[in-house]
Amino acid sequence: MGARGDLRRARAQAAREARAPAEVVTEDGVVREVRVAPLVPRPSAGSTADLPFDNAAEAPDAVVLRRRTPDGWRPVTAAAFAAEVSGLARGLIAAGLGAGDRVALMSSTRYEWTLFDFAIWAAGGQSVPVYATSSAAQVEWILRDSGASLLVVETAEHAEVARAAFAELDDAPDLLVIDEGCVARLTSAGERIPAAEVAARRAALTPDTIATVVYTSGTTGRPRGCAISHANLHAQTANLVALLKPVFEEITRQTPETLVFLPLAHILGRTIQVACVSARIVIGHCPSVRPDDLRPELASFRPTFIVGVPYLFEKIHHTGRATAERLGRGASFERADRIAVAYGEAALAAHLGTGRGPGLRLRLAKGLYDLLVYRRIRAALGGRLRYAISGGSPLDRRLNLFFYGCGIVVYEGYGLTETTSAATLIPPLAPRPGTVGHPVPGTAVRIADDGEVLVRGDTVAAGATEPGSWLATGDLGSLDEDGYLRITGRKKDILVTTGGKNVSPSVLEDRLRGRPLIGQCLVVGDQRPFVAALITLEADQLAHWLAVRKRPRDTPFAELRDDPELLADVRRAVDHANEAVSRAESIRAFALVEGEFSEANGLLTPSMKVKRQAVAEAFADEIAKLYAGR
Repeated sequence: MGARGDLRRARAQAAREARAPAEVVTEDGVVREVRVAPLVPRPSAGSTADLPFDNAAEAPDAVVLRRRTPDGWRPVTAAAFAAEVSGLARGLIAAGLGAGDRVALMSSTRYEWTLFDFAIWAAGGQSVPVYATSSAAQVEWILRDSGASLLVVETAEHAEVARAAFAELDDAPDLLVIDEGCVARLTSAGERIPAAEVAARRAALTPDTIATVVYTSGTTGRPRGCAISHANLHAQTANLVALLKPVFEEITRQTPETLVFLPLAHILGRTIQVACVSARIVIGHCPSVRPDDLRPELASFRPTFIVGVPYLFEKIHHTGRATAERLGRGASFERADRIAVAYGEAALAAHLGTGRGPGLRLRLAKGLYDLLVYRRIRAALGGRLRYAISGGSPLDRRLNLFFYGCGIVVYEGYGLTETTSAATLIPPLAPRPGTVGHPVPGTAVRIADDGEVLVRGDTVAAGATEPGSWLATGDLGSLDEDGYLRITGRKKDILVTTGGKNVSPSVLEDRLRGRPLIGQCLVVGDQRPFVAALITLEADQLAHWLAVRKRPRDTPFAELRDDPELLADVRRAVDHANEAVSRAESIRAFALVEGEFSEANGLLTPSMKVKRQAVAEAFADEIAKLYAGR
């Protein structure tokens, strides 16, 4: 984007300093604001559309992607990718795409998603991501609201959903299907369009041009479109690359590679992809976040870092425990778990200057369990993984320390669609589990008088606020003495009991989900005498629990709901959650509910967030029983 030299200098500086310094602002003895200066200047010209072509000009033979084929991962060079982008962009122009037109893209995470994204930009258009799991009503709303003139879908099933959506539209967009060969047909049709047309379309784009309209999945109501400019994308991706890539390379002596598996309709997966293309970090794609689908892809791709959500790390930990128990080594895993956490705590204390670090006995124990357990955890993630980024919701602090003890540093971050994904991130070489770090370079965070987190900076989407104003996030948080942000809940989700106690349900829910057996959960108690919870059981973990006890896998839920042994195990998970809050805020009663909260039944968003109102309505009778007679 015309700032490659500045970017390289910034990366070198970040490598020397290991992190961008944070400026902490204290008011009346309380930390109220923290700012971090940008590592990369705002570009004066160009756009994200230039990235593939810049890569091809600077390093044509560099591998920038690996594409999944039946025979394995096929490397794609910078020159080859730029040529494919150009060919598809010409095809889109031949199909009638005008400068500034919008193209909706409904697909799981795959190579063609990336190809279309950059081709739409190269043709001067704006992309509108649509979750692959969207209903016809959701697709209809996004098409109507965005004014997209073209819809690209992945499968024949998606095409049927699209046609149902079209029935409600007066002016339906054109429809293309990836699995039916639309890429090849467009590329062939584009041969009559001169390459100079694509160059002219790109040259007309500026940093302030809208790049994409991203619709938030939302826990209530219709999705809301957020217009993100090329400058917003640059501010996010260039600064993250400048902050992280030098450290990843310096510490691991590895060339960074990652497998992208988050939905690309979600802003986090999308910006990671753009960041990797900009930095020529090799990426591959996996269409599923389900651990059973993901594990073989991780094993074959062997990434050096990944970006995931807490659910993934929770499942990896639970699967490790279940595997050990099946082999009769459950007690060994529990000891390994305690050792990893203790080692992480001691190493962190040494880093912060509050302790001497792991002693000889702890180091020896870690070495032993590295042979027995930790290397198996790393192997499940491909064997080369040393870093991970977790976002979407808080990761249990103890689980973070477990992975630290296993040799994998998990950087937690926090952000919104309106902040072009990350607003904060744990600084390199300065972990602080339980927090979501400092503002990303070029961003400031402030805590309002009522505890709401406010954000300002170049990553804040155009139109989300007045220029220079603070974005009200709707989240509650606090800043510690070093400017690390801790998220404590959602402002609109705060429960107020009849005793007048304010309770943040997310603190309890996040800790509950990190425990064995627990699937999704909902903490309730607004205008009730105490706090209670609805809890679902994770299917694989429940099957394992039954197998260990030699009980039938198909034991009816009606028997399990009141099973004393099962309830005792769930009670231990509830007790763990309650350790994070006062007695007045703790869960006093809970009920197991059958099934799961999922996208399919409308109780979970595509980004794995519980739709609170929908769950409360679906299980109104169960909630009423929790309070009956009390």
